[in-house]
Amino acid sequence: MTETYRRADASAEDRAADLLGRMSLDEKIAQLHAFWLLLDPEGNHEVRADGFTGTTDRETLNRMLAHGLGQITRPLGSRAVDPVDGVRALNRLQKFLVEETRLGVPVMSHEECLSGLMARGATLFPSATAYGATWNPDLIEAVGRAIGAECRSVGCHQGLAPVLDVARDARWGRTEETFGEDPWHTGIMASAYIRGLQGEDRRLLATLKHYAGHSLSEGARNHAPVNLGWRELNDTFLLPFEMAVKGANAGSVMPAYHDIDGEPVHASRHLLTQVLREEWGFDGIVVADYIGVSLLYRHHGTASDAAEAMAQAVKAGLDVELPGEDCAAHLKSALDRGLIDMDTIDAAVTRVLVEKVRVGVFEQPYADEGKVALRTKGAVDTALEVARQSITVVSNDGILPLDPGRRIALIGPCADDPLALLGDYSFPVHLIMSDETDDTDAVTTPRAALDRVCADLTYARGCNILDERKAGAPVFPGDVADNAEAKVTSNLSTRTDMIDAAVAVARDAEVAVVCVGDLSGIFQTGTVGEGSDTDSLDLPGVQPQLLEALAATGTPLVVVQMSGRPYVLNVEPAAEIVAWFPGQEGGTALAEILTGAIEPSGRLTLSMPKSAGAAPYFYNHKFKSAGTPIARHFGARHAFGHGLSYTDFAWEEFALEAAEVPVEGGEIVARMTIRNTGGRAGIAVPQLYVRDRLASVVRPVRELKGFARVELQPGEAKVVRFAVPSDMISFTAMDGARRVEPGEVEVMIGASSSDIRGRGTVTLTGGMRPLPKDWRMESRAEVNAA
Repeated sequence: MTETYRRADASAEDRAADLLGRMSLDEKIAQLHAFWLLLDPEGNHEVRADGFTGTTDRETLNRMLAHGLGQITRPLGSRAVDPVDGVRALNRLQKFLVEETRLGVPVMSHEECLSGLMARGATLFPSATAYGATWNPDLIEAVGRAIGAECRSVGCHQGLAPVLDVARDARWGRTEETFGEDPWHTGIMASAYIRGLQGEDRRLLATLKHYAGHSLSEGARNHAPVNLGWRELNDTFLLPFEMAVKGANAGSVMPAYHDIDGEPVHASRHLLTQVLREEWGFDGIVVADYIGVSLLYRHHGTASDAAEAMAQAVKAGLDVELPGEDCAAHLKSALDRGLIDMDTIDAAVTRVLVEKVRVGVFEQPYADEGKVALRTKGAVDTALEVARQSITVVSNDGILPLDPGRRIALIGPCADDPLALLGDYSFPVHLIMSDETDDTDAVTTPRAALDRVCADLTYARGCNILDERKAGAPVFPGDVADNAEAKVTSNLSTRTDMIDAAVAVARDAEVAVVCVGDLSGIFQTGTVGEGSDTDSLDLPGVQPQLLEALAATGTPLVVVQMSGRPYVLNVEPAAEIVAWFPGQEGGTALAEILTGAIEPSGRLTLSMPKSAGAAPYFYNHKFKSAGTPIARHFGARHAFGHGLSYTDFAWEEFALEAAEVPVEGGEIVARMTIRNTGGRAGIAVPQLYVRDRLASVVRPVRELKGFARVELQPGEAKVVRFAVPSDMISFTAMDGARRVEPGEVEVMIGASSSDIRGRGTVTLTGGMRPLPKDWRMESRAEVNAA
């Protein structure tokens, strides 16, 4: 008779229970960790070894693999391997586990997929900040579908994305991985991505990271502690995670590296079990951030050794240690020492097995080597559309759109460098950490795109951002004997010898397009990205000197920021564009926006601070954040939600459908007419904000609760109607529970958080209402002809 765990017609829970009952302790422990291997199609797998993850010798590896394996870490994303060869090697490992281990439990494969599947030949999508700047959840769901299809084609079962950290301080290197600074907008956009990535059957798991508060670290430093009260944590940093769990059925969660008020998140039962599973109903698996369990004994000092670290994490609610087995291999010792009990281990193993059944790996353990489908036309077209809709014009004295027949100078270190268009978790950029390179021929730079459409284009580099890209900077507290005394030298270029040539090119042109910004790269292989934090919001290196010299020529400047964070400019250009990291099609999209072939519709989801002295700055601050008196460095050059079109819009007839709305079951309904008064078709992005005027705790000056994209032909008018559930006017009260209070709520519709075009007041009626588990988290926007 076939064992229950092998029967496809049995429930996931019954199959997992049957399999658990057949397992030895070693086989159970094997399901609770991964191996980071350099796979070989012939089965001669090698353990990836470095100072970050450590290593495992071949003999130990073979002995442990005989018991099975929970996950395999980035089989295609760890090095430059041909995708078909990579799938063949993954299948070889899977064949061993299915056919040569006692129980034949298949392994799950995970890969990074934040800005596309991180593997050779995959589509290089824009960064997450660009996703956010589209204000188009439907498009980002299509991004998720495209990335999910590429992941599935290479045998991936879990993607380590999206990032739901709410940006708070632009100095933080991982700002580029976020959707932006608003928690509700982040929840909406991330949920769309998750629905696309996972599909309706959740056969590919999205991973919510970094749970939670990672982006409010001390001084915007990677891995630094977070000092945060429960109400702010719940309302700002947990909200997008709650939305993604409840509204998008996310399959996995990854805790963050930091501690919150002294408690490491990897060891927080409150967050990983009580909040996530018991209060929200999360039913997937919790996987460690890479070496996050090890940090409990290496850096946090809450565990004495690896065994105690794994015991702490599993007791808190962790299921799988990634990327290897540093701590999980010591679970037997933890059990013997009474640090953990068998029931707790069994619960974690059960969750892993249930998820393996759900993703279908028992029935389909192998990927089809003949159906690897990367960088398809559909995926590339989607990447292009994201780039088009995310590029944001933030200032324009009328010089844009450019006539491609004019004499145009293209200048700057980002104008012709393919890596300047890619984020930190794109494959070619990520390889720099391993001192490897990968082909970037698929990337269209601004120079290549403008060369195709401009009649008279001259180019000068102007300067470098970095003279050399290499790994090896100290990035963790334990990398140096005394990090307070660490001497870390800047790797920014100081060369100014290319500026004169750029000045000459600019003088001979009618307009100069200057592409400046960042080179993304993790752990200080770039100027932004994971572990690449900064102490300044000035453009890195000598780029400010380049801009100053170009401005002195008198030639009008169009400055394009291609970056992972908003920078402060030291000149006043004729126009300024923020392109973020626009991906492989970014050059094409930028050329289309510059020349007016495509109407700009991107809107900022990160405020652009006036200076680093304003950081941390975000639009939805509390009233007293400005200080008394208001400090001159506080505030933003360009506000959250801001972005210009090449046409003009009139905003008319703001109205509220009811002056009173019940606290329970009610909806605040507001509408406004938007009319295109210009001569070009355009896209308006109306945004609805609220302000709770009187509450039992301090509330933000305004909060986003709705948005839409409204396409308008010249002279055309449309009515946008927002319906906001009264549940969404909730906050975490003094007792720690989320609730809605009666009282007056100011309702605003505008073109940005600082450009309000209509406002009114609604009174919420009834009594104080604690929210149920399944409270209404999403508003609706309808657009109709006027």
